[in-house]
Amino acid sequence: MAEKNNIGVKVAQIRESRKISRQELAERSELDTGLIDRIEAGELIPSLSPLVKIARVLGVRLGTFLDDQEHIGPVLTRSGDRPKAVMFSEKGRAGRADLDFHALGADKTGRHMEPFVIDIHPSSAREIVLSAHEGEEFIFVLSGTVEVSYGRETYLLEEGDSIYYDSIVSHNVHCKSDRDARILAVVYTPF
Repeated sequence: MAEKNNIGVKVAQIRESRKISRQELAERSELDTGLIDRIEAGELIPSLSPLVKIARVLGVRLGTFLDDQEHIGPVLTRSGDRPKAVMFSEKGRAGRADLDFHALGADKTGRHMEPFVIDIHPSSAREIVLSAHEGEEFIFVLSGTVEVSYGRETYLLEEGDSIYYDSIVSHNVHCKSDRDARILAVVYTPF
């Protein structure tokens, strides 16, 4: 079971330590002030795209919102270990999470990549919401069927398939069946 999502608390702590107002964060990240308010209050399970924008404005890695401590040496995750899940949902949805992110590189000092195992749940949303952010993403399907909407193209990926793309192009990764899917994803966002 996933632990409580505390991303909003970390966003607020870092924003306040940088002496940046919510209004200024919203303007510089090109996000709505109401969205920032809802994220910080924990009322919204955010999607990845606004967090990337917020991280850039605050001058931190995306993983800073997921980490508690930092290690200088390698970070080892054994097959029996289950990293705690951080939940993300489709843009603007405050309901249940569609994605459970299990960080594999959490606590690694100075990393440039964010490796995750992601459980993708079937969505009840009727409309696929595309998002874009700076960087690159690599996805390898571990189980299930995943659909990747990328610009005007759509790619169906089965177990063992992979895709590598520029995140600046509008995209969405979602379950293509009524069963959960699991992927290995590596996200790179320039600092």
